[in-house]
Amino acid sequence: MHVSAASCALNWQGIQWNTMLTLGEETSCTDGSVSGAERTSRHSADFLLCRVQRPASDTSDTNVGGTRVADVKDEVQVVTVNRQAYHEYFVDETVEAGIALTGTEVKSIRAGHVNLRGAFARVKGDEIWLEGAHIAEYEQGTYMNHDPMRPRKLLLHRKEITRLETRVSAKGLTLVPLKLYFKGNRAKVELGLCRGKKLYDKRETIKEREVQRELARVHKQRVRG
Repeated sequence: MHVSAASCALNWQGIQWNTMLTLGEETSCTDGSVSGAERTSRHSADFLLCRVQRPASDTSDTNVGGTRVADVKDEVQVVTVNRQAYHEYFVDETVEAGIALTGTEVKSIRAGHVNLRGAFARVKGDEIWLEGAHIAEYEQGTYMNHDPMRPRKLLLHRKEITRLETRVSAKGLTLVPLKLYFKGNRAKVELGLCRGKKLYDKRETIKEREVQRELARVHKQRVRG
């Protein structure tokens, strides 16, 4: 029995949705021709397959102002560096910790009104606290403003706190805040496991810094010349 292309097209128009759901099955007319409706149906089925296979949770390409969301979350903005610590100590290891802050403290830090000079971290029980860090009162704060020198809790896993306490107790190291920065919208503190420098070590550090300054000055003059 011979079936014309026109008849085949009518049949395909009637069962187009069935064809789109049956993605792997092909049907052609007995004369070997493929109708335009069939090609349209196959194209629609392939399109639906692509739409179904794309993960709904795939947001890796989502942009915010031309910047990927992942890049925004990982963006680091350094607020202050404890330069005195690098003069007074050798840094054996660094650890990133979160810090519990009030609203006025966050605003004051964003304005750059923070000083880590002389600050240190201390383990108390299962917690670790930052002491001696000065965060100035927020200029537009009310009676709810914070105490500039209050101890502030650092956020680390208990296992990490135990490890740091063991190293501090066994090797006589000191936990010193080296840097305070924002990682995305969260304030972070870079803690250093530090060994105190002897007097001659400090002298060597000063000499090395002076040499670096002199080299930088000479290089700058050559560039200008």
